[in-house]
Amino acid sequence: MFELVSNDENYFMHEGSVNIPLKRFSDYKNHYSGSVFLMASGGSAAEFPVSRYADFPFIAMNGSVLRFVDEKIQPFFYICSDPDFPRRSADVAKLACERAQHIAMDLASFSNIHAYDKTILPGKSLYLLERVNGYYNKKNMSNRRFAWLNRKDPDLLSGFSLFFQKPNRIGFSKDMGRGSFCGRTVVYVALQLVYTLGFQNIFIVGMDLNKNTGRFYDKSGDGLPTAIDIDYYDYILPSFQFLSKKVLKVQENFRVFNLSLNSRLPDSVIPKITLDQLDQLLSEN
Repeated sequence: MFELVSNDENYFMHEGSVNIPLKRFSDYKNHYSGSVFLMASGGSAAEFPVSRYADFPFIAMNGSVLRFVDEKIQPFFYICSDPDFPRRSADVAKLACERAQHIAMDLASFSNIHAYDKTILPGKSLYLLERVNGYYNKKNMSNRRFAWLNRKDPDLLSGFSLFFQKPNRIGFSKDMGRGSFCGRTVVYVALQLVYTLGFQNIFIVGMDLNKNTGRFYDKSGDGLPTAIDIDYYDYILPSFQFLSKKVLKVQENFRVFNLSLNSRLPDSVIPKITLDQLDQLLSEN
């Protein structure tokens, strides 16, 4: 299991005699611009013409990296925030780390990858995912106290409630160097990543949020279990509603579109668009 160590300028993942350097999100804040695609794993992702948009950067998440194999497209970023994925699907996680330009994972996921194959991570462009109020090597506080102390922070937007816990866990980070809100779906983490990096037009592929349609790569139905039905109304929907109200409706230079027309997420929260509408938007920018 990796430990996180640092000196004055850099920080590393350390295990035995191995020290693997990590990059900082804050060093690349607003470093990019334009349009970016987020590739989720819902069934509708199988129908998306990836090669048609190969000139644009793609963010792959968990098993969605498999969507890029046949097209021989290199994802710009690969994100994994679930340690169970590289543990139970190590071959897919290894493939993702080999193909992506940049890799962002939590410490446990990096440890599981390294345990599977110690040759994968050295030399890669690696970023550490941390949750807000869940920082490594720091003492965490209650969600309510964290939300209260950061209620006026321009980069860590969050809800706050004295009486209920859930609003204190919902928010949006404008600086991934200070952690991210999980939203109970990796797509939500990816949105905070692309905001930090500076992209303005975000197109989400395969965000069906429907357990019945499954994952596009899971033909047998025996893949990793999903908690979508458990988390949807408590965390996923409220997180996207928070994003819509606190970011999208007040900030003209950050737009998010859902390319899954049958997505469970309402059009009133994240607008759904067709491929024709996508092409029109891309031609305007």
